[in-house]
Amino acid sequence: MSEEVARPEGTLQDDPVQPAITQAMVEVDPTAPRNGRAAAAAGTTIGNLLKSGAGRNVGLVIALVLLCIVGVATAGDRFASTANLLTILRLAAVIGVVSIGMTFVITGGGIDLSVGALVALSSVWATTLATQQMAADFHWIFMVTTALLVGAACGLVNGLLVAYGKIVPFIATLAMLAGARGLAEILSDRKTQIISVNSFVDFFGGSLIGVPVLVWMFVLVAAAGWVLLNRTTFGRRTFAVGGNAEAARLAGIKVQRHTVALYVLGGLCCGIAAVMLMARTTTGSATHGQLYELDAIAAVVIGGTLLSGGRGTIVGTVFGVLIFTTLNNVFTLNNLSISAQSVAKGLIIVIAVLLQQRLAARATAP
Repeated sequence: MSEEVARPEGTLQDDPVQPAITQAMVEVDPTAPRNGRAAAAAGTTIGNLLKSGAGRNVGLVIALVLLCIVGVATAGDRFASTANLLTILRLAAVIGVVSIGMTFVITGGGIDLSVGALVALSSVWATTLATQQMAADFHWIFMVTTALLVGAACGLVNGLLVAYGKIVPFIATLAMLAGARGLAEILSDRKTQIISVNSFVDFFGGSLIGVPVLVWMFVLVAAAGWVLLNRTTFGRRTFAVGGNAEAARLAGIKVQRHTVALYVLGGLCCGIAAVMLMARTTTGSATHGQLYELDAIAAVVIGGTLLSGGRGTIVGTVFGVLIFTTLNNVFTLNNLSISAQSVAKGLIIVIAVLLQQRLAARATAP
């Protein structure tokens, strides 16, 4: 005969809900110290704020303000002048447009190491003698169109290699970096090409209500990027592809086609940046865009976009660009070396990635 003692159904021992109820009673034990419960609630609130987009942006604003305070304290009126402010914005505009495109690529789960070379190739192709002659005969818009088409075409090649060629994005864009930079050197014969179309320089080098046209271009690209990423189906698909490409495919998203579109968009942003750089320097050169890939990735990571994909923010990227540009300006005004600037950038990138990992671990913790 079995020695097992039968229990009536529905007793406390057999109730599967009881452990959860007991745990909940422990968690909200009214006998616990009120200060402890308040501290735990405050900690949870702060943690949730830091993990939210608004909280990360507040942190970026604070960092930017602190940099400005350091700039005023160390450089005085040289930093706080209107002319220096416009210089910072003008410098931030070019790399900012590249970073907007990089935000889309990284959010979609990719990476693009060729952005600097694409800027160089676009600027060289748009300033060849033949292109400038056609622009002089017709309109300077021909130079702009050439730069945009070159950037988009190179982005298309990147996208096809990654999506359909199944080449790792790091390798595919690294190959494009070498190829595009080499082609730019061949086209320009390693010489700087001077822009002779004055109407082009006058338009893009001018100002609108006291603000450089280049800054307005950056604002427009950032605004368009924000709308595209946060208010359209394209943006939602970008988050889905970057978060889990297989799940996105099962949900009906054409992952390969979307990946190609992301790289084309990144290349198009490089073409726009090339136009801006041409206007700022009045030249086209194979040396343009050196280390833009580092600056763009750094700004995107600092802004809160996950390198693993699935989360991206245009507002954060804009703040990241402003932080790095302001940092460079402060270093320059204080006669600090470029090497010191590079070390500071590297440290900031490492700190940002470590913070991302910690916040991601908290978000997935039970």
